[in-house]
Parts: sequence; structure tokens; C-alpha cells
Amino acid sequence: MAFGVREFELTLMHRMRDVNAAKVEEALGRMHASRAELREAHARWTRLAHAPRAPKGAAALRMALGPPPHRGRRPAGSLTCDVLRWPLPSWPGLAFEALLGPGGELWNQWFVRPSGPAAPSFAELTPWACVVADVGAGFPGAVQIDGPAPHHWTIDLRHDGRVHRARFVHGLLQRLDPAPEAHGRE
Repeated sequence: MAFGVREFELTLMHRMRDVNAAKVEEALGRMHASRAELREAHARWTRLAHAPRAPKGAAALRMALGPPPHRGRRPAGSLTCDVLRWPLPSWPGLAFEALLGPGGELWNQWFVRPSGPAAPSFAELTPWACVVADVGAGFPGAVQIDGPAPHHWTIDLRHDGRVHRARFVHGLLQRLDPAPEAHGRE
């Protein structure tokens, strides 16, 4: 059985389910996919990642998603990186981006807004509609902190005198909560 776009989306959703299970359940319904299919897609992707002869890094993404419709270059300090992007049906208006180092190694992979970051209002910070760069553009002074797991990002931002915590998986907003009290008094 081939591993394609549908399976890749399910693999991404498997990790998103840790933070926003309700949104993933809605998406599974729209896709007519079961939780078992979600788990199997994740298990297959994990097996491929550890299989000695399976493609790795950007080659694995190309295997699942096909040739990237967008290829570009971006400076990163004194280096220039290759940028590959694929649109995914479950997230219209966004793209899944892979950033490759000078040797072709995969440095980062996450969702981006291809047109550049939006500057959302606080009310527009809705799950699956914003990416990390959007929050940075809309809330100057927002602070990125380590996420609790691989592919997780966390950003603390101020609104109406309170600190809120935006949680991302693969660079896509999953939920927005009041920050823990220790951060709320800063």
C-alpha cells in the first residue's frame, strides 16, 4: 500500500491529537477516516523513518507528497537553505514547509502561510487557522518557549493585560489557554 497525502495528513493529525483531540476528530469525520486508520498511518510513517532502506528527510516527504509545487531558497544567517512547500487539503491557505540545510539535511518541517504571516487579532487566534509566524506578526513581544514534545511549539503572548499560551503542533495553532500563573504575573 502506498503512503500518500491522506496518510501523511493522518500522521500529522496523530501528533496534533495530543493537544486538540476534538479538532482531529472533526477532521477524521470530514475525511471519512477512523482512529484505527490514524494510528496505522502514524505507525507506518514511524516504521518508514526507521527502515534502513526507506527514504529519509526531504526524500521521505517527496515520496508521500510528490514533487513540491514550491521550491525556493532562504538565507539563514550566513547559510542559504532550500525551501520546499506542499499544500495539503485539510489546511487550505497554508502549506507544509521543509527547510533543508546546505547538505540537503532536513532542518525543520512545519506549516507556514505561503503568502507571508498574517497579523491576526486575538479573536482570530483559532485552532488550525494560524501558524507560528502569524502570532509573531500579530503580537510583537510574544515569547517562544520550548514545546513539551517533538514538533510542539509554545508561544506566550499578552492580551488585555494577561499572558496567554498558544500551543502549536507542526507550527499550526492547536489551542490558546491562559498561561500558568507564574507567567501571568510577569
